[in-house]
Amino acid sequence: MINDIKNDAQTRMGKSIDALKHELTRLRTGRASTALVEGIRVPYYGAEMPLNQVASVSLGDSRSILITPFEKNMVGPIEKAILASDIGITPNTAGTTIRLNMPPLTEERRRELAKHVAHEGENAKIAIRNVRRDAMQKVKDLLKDKQITEDEERRADDEIQKLTDRFVKDVDAVVKAKEEELMAL
Repeated sequence: MINDIKNDAQTRMGKSIDALKHELTRLRTGRASTALVEGIRVPYYGAEMPLNQVASVSLGDSRSILITPFEKNMVGPIEKAILASDIGITPNTAGTTIRLNMPPLTEERRRELAKHVAHEGENAKIAIRNVRRDAMQKVKDLLKDKQITEDEERRADDEIQKLTDRFVKDVDAVVKAKEEELMAL
């Protein structure tokens, strides 16, 4: 029973870190990344489709993303979808190829993004602490139902706390790596 609670907590804490990593990949740094346009949806014959299902998305170089639609008539809708998204980049079209050039970040913008990264890290830590609280509550419920002893409850609480500390350190490492990436010129 206690092992099930710990395994569930570990899985949920791992998902919090995965969510943080996914959120940070969508953050625009000085370098181009196809993850930047993953969330863009394009109108395609009456339905909203992800960009990567109506066009080929690749990196032109370290500062540009190339988008090549599968159909010529999709260039306009893709441009409109990029402009409507919140990535803050204007598409350049040459024939059937759309290029997104990544402008270098200003120092002020880098600091804003670093604050945003720290905020996302804090949200991940809160999620991890909520998982810890839920797991400890389940252990207390087992004690109340007399399914475990007080010693087992104390031991389980200590193990859950160690698990929490490990995942909080992982969040700090992810945030630090992203901040260093942002501040690198």
